[in-house]
Amino acid sequence: MTSNNEKISGKVPGNRVDLFVEFIKEASTNLPPDVVRVLKAQQQKEAEGSKARGALGIILENITMACNNATPICQDTGTVIFHIHHPMTESALKLRKDLTEAVVKATEKGYLRPNSMDSITGENPGDNTGIGLPSFFFYESDHDELEIKIMLKGGGCENVGAQYSLPHTALGAGRDINGVKKVILDAVVQAQGRGCAPGVIGVGIGGDRVSGALLAKEQIFRTLDDKNPDPLLAAMEDELLEKGNRLGVGPMGFGGLTTLIGMKIAKMHRIPASFFVSISYMCWATRRKTLKIEKGSYELY
Repeated sequence: MTSNNEKISGKVPGNRVDLFVEFIKEASTNLPPDVVRVLKAQQQKEAEGSKARGALGIILENITMACNNATPICQDTGTVIFHIHHPMTESALKLRKDLTEAVVKATEKGYLRPNSMDSITGENPGDNTGIGLPSFFFYESDHDELEIKIMLKGGGCENVGAQYSLPHTALGAGRDINGVKKVILDAVVQAQGRGCAPGVIGVGIGGDRVSGALLAKEQIFRTLDDKNPDPLLAAMEDELLEKGNRLGVGPMGFGGLTTLIGMKIAKMHRIPASFFVSISYMCWATRRKTLKIEKGSYELY
């Protein structure tokens, strides 16, 4: 497939598992075009001869090579996460079975590294399956369209995610919008490039520890050029993206103007006793794709 296509479409093959394998391959080997555009734009802003500009150049070269050779963008192909919006006519059990089979086949073909391992014994089944892997989230829809989103979440960036409980005395962060901003920027500072900067920050304000963390990670599915429909959150995203890039961490921690390439924030209600701010950090290899199927045709982007 062509490098960094905006959209691929066609007829669904007789065996949908084959399409799902291609879907996984695209996620692993072909970075979304909105991410590539931002990385290219940021490289031009970095000083000539700087480590930051050089690091972004290597990143962009890696992206091109991975796409042209259909090889993984990163050696850590990460946790395989599916978010599935399906009509009532689609069986969640059948979708889970077919997508799991596709993950096994994609691993056999080398599009995914065999990452799954037993947390106690260390045993690796060698096919990216196991208890809780791949990761599935199903949402029944009243539409006829089947929409599957995939995210490949690398371990390095997952490790520097964070969750704060407000008030946070050490940071002087209270239970207000300024307190929320303080902890978000603190998470970026604490990462210090270890999440393979420049990164995309997904934020979930509110909820409980589980729902807030899920909300934060869901923001990584948003394109970098979208606009938050909530004016207050849209302003926060712009402000914190700018302030994050003034921290000077830079690509891979080498310093420079590009610590972040995206800041995506959402909120949900909470109970009075709890005020959580959950932060999901995604590396520059923001591997996400969407597959839509309706009436025998598909779109992949």
